[in-house]
Amino acid sequence: MTNETKQGIQYMLIASLLFAFMGAFAKELSDNMSSVEVVFFRNVFGVVLIALSVYKRPLQQTGGKFWLLVFRGLAGFTALLMFFYNISQISLAEAMTFSKTSPIFTAIFAYIFVKERISFKGWVGILIGFIGILFITKFDGSNLDKTDWLGILCGVGAGLAYTSIRELRNYYENRAIVLSFMTIGTIGPVFLMILAEFYTTTTFDFVIAPFAMPQTSDILLIIALGLFSTFAQIYMTKAYSSAKAGIIGTISYSNIVFSIILGLFLGDAWPDIWIFLGIMLIVYSGYLVSKVKA
Repeated sequence: MTNETKQGIQYMLIASLLFAFMGAFAKELSDNMSSVEVVFFRNVFGVVLIALSVYKRPLQQTGGKFWLLVFRGLAGFTALLMFFYNISQISLAEAMTFSKTSPIFTAIFAYIFVKERISFKGWVGILIGFIGILFITKFDGSNLDKTDWLGILCGVGAGLAYTSIRELRNYYENRAIVLSFMTIGTIGPVFLMILAEFYTTTTFDFVIAPFAMPQTSDILLIIALGLFSTFAQIYMTKAYSSAKAGIIGTISYSNIVFSIILGLFLGDAWPDIWIFLGIMLIVYSGYLVSKVKA
C-alpha cells in the first residue's frame, strides 16, 4: 500500500467521523428546531468559507453548464432535507445508512445518462443493495413508513447529484460545484420557512416548517454543526484526491459504525437484527459498486 493510499484512508476515516458528529449535532438541534432550519445552518457556514476562498483565489473554469449546476444544487438540497428530517425521526445509524445507498443509484443513473458501463459484479452489488434496503425498511409488500420513503428518495437525490458532478467537473471547479449546492441549501430553507408562515402541512413537514429562534444552548451546537460539516467536506475531498475512489468509497462506510456508536450515546436503540443485516448488505453493495470503478 502506497503512502498516498494510507493518507487517503486516514483522511476518509477523519471525514467519516466528522460526518457522524455532524449528524449527531443535527439530531440534538432537531429537538428545538425543524430539520429545514438545521439544513440552513448546515450550509450557511460553508457558503461563507467557500465565498472567502473564491474571493482570495478566483475560480478558473470554462463554465457553460449553468442549468446542470443548478440541478446539482437542487438535487443535493432536496436529498439533504430528507436526510436531516430522518435524522430527527429515526436512529442516526439508520438515517446514515439510507444516505449511503447513493452509490447504488449513482451507478444506475451513470449507466442511463452518462453511459458508464456496469460490469456483472456491479449489477450484483446493486441487487444486494436493494435487498439491504428491504431489510432496513422491513418491507412486507403492503406499506412503507414516511421515513422509509424519504430515506430511499434521499439516496436517489444524492445519486442524481453525484451523477451530475461527473459531467460538471469538466466545466467547473470543485469549489463552484460545492458552492452551488450550499448556496441553494442556504436560500432554499429561507424561502421554505417564510412559506411556512402562511401554509402548514404535516405531510410535507420535512420541506415546509416555520423558523424557530435558536435557544442560547443551541448556539454552540449550530457552530459545531457548521464547522464539522465543512471540515468533513474538506477531508473527504482530500481523501478522494489521495487514493482511488473505489478504496475511499469503501472506507467511507465507516461512517455507519461511528453513527451507531454516537447514536447509542444519544439514546438510540441498538439496531435490531433486520436493520443490522440491511446495513451489512448495503455496505457490501457499496464495496462491490465502488470496487468495479476503482
